[in-house]
This record gives sequence, C-alpha cells and structure tokens, in this order.
Amino acid sequence: MALCRNGKEEIIVKIIIMNLKDLVYRTRSYRRFDETHSIDYKILENLVGLARLSASGANRQPLKYLLYDAPEDCARVFPSLVWAGYLKDWDGPEPCERLTGYIIILGDKTIAEEFGIDCGIAAQSMKLGATEAGLGGCMIASIRRELLRAELKIPDRFEILLILALGKPVEKVIIEDMVDGDVKYWRDKERDHHVPKRPLSELIVKP
Repeated sequence: MALCRNGKEEIIVKIIIMNLKDLVYRTRSYRRFDETHSIDYKILENLVGLARLSASGANRQPLKYLLYDAPEDCARVFPSLVWAGYLKDWDGPEPCERLTGYIIILGDKTIAEEFGIDCGIAAQSMKLGATEAGLGGCMIASIRRELLRAELKIPDRFEILLILALGKPVEKVIIEDMVDGDVKYWRDKERDHHVPKRPLSELIVKP
C-alpha cells in the first residue's frame, strides 16, 4: 500500500488483492465432475499460455504440454491416474463424473536435465486460470507413467512430470481448520470433500 499515491490507487490495489484471494480460495483439488460438460480445446491452449508467461528457472523454459479434450482421448489417459491416497475406499471418479480435459506436463530433456519447481509454478498458473474460466481440476503426480507413455506414445526425450486433470466440478470442497495435526482430507455422508489447513500462526516462523 505504501506505493500508492492516492486513495483511488489504494482502492484499486485492495480490489486486486481481494480478487486474488478469492481466486486462490476457489482453486481447490476437485475429483468429481460433470462429464457432459465438454472443454473447448482453445481453453486448454489459453491455460498453457498462462504457463508460458510464468517464471522458469534460468529462463530455460523446458516444459512441453500434451492437450486432450476429446472423450476418446480422455478415456485413454484416465487408466494411468492414481486417485486420492487418503480415500482408501475410493478408486477415483465413476463414469459420468470423470474428467473432460487433460494437460500433461512434460520435461524436455534436450533442454534441461532437471526441471526444478517449474512444473509446480506452471501447474498453479493454469489451475488458477481454469478456476477463472469456471472449471476445476486436480494436479496429479501419482501416475502410472510407463502405461501412459506406451498408450500415448510419448517419446523418451520427455519426462512425464504432472497431469492437470480438468472438468466442471460437481462436488463441494470445504476448507477447515486442522484438528490435532491431522492433515488427511476426508468426505462426509453428503460426499462433500473436507480439507484441513494449518493455522497461519503455525506457518510463520518468528526469529
């Protein structure tokens, strides 16, 4: 706020901050979707455009992306995904609740040997963009990589880093305070998804 020169600029900054906080709050990990809601390929391209504008270590920009929006292609990706480790009695979205779009993040080993945090930065940028577009999704790192590589014929030069699975959410995600240090997310009888968060006072380390 100290950089603001007048009251009008201060109000604008406050609006931007509030909008960003709301966007982050609504950008949750969703795992159940309306499978009748298709995602236009152009939306996926626009999300990759956000990743393109995001930071990259040493500006190497080694990430590449596979985009899928057609139902038959989404069906090829789905078996390679491992879902929600804390929900032991749930094997993933049932038919009619599955994803309708995927962005597979690859690391191009001809550009870099290691990919650092580029993948997480890019994925969060795209996930925020998906929320703004009225979609939801889940970042998935638990992947049957060799199965996926064989199914999609992904060349060996690419390391499979992360999958951003997207769709129109049909579940409610509830953020709540953590109790007794339990980090596990859970679902209630209404199938609402509860996610415990540590209090801010625990996160900030004071010297």
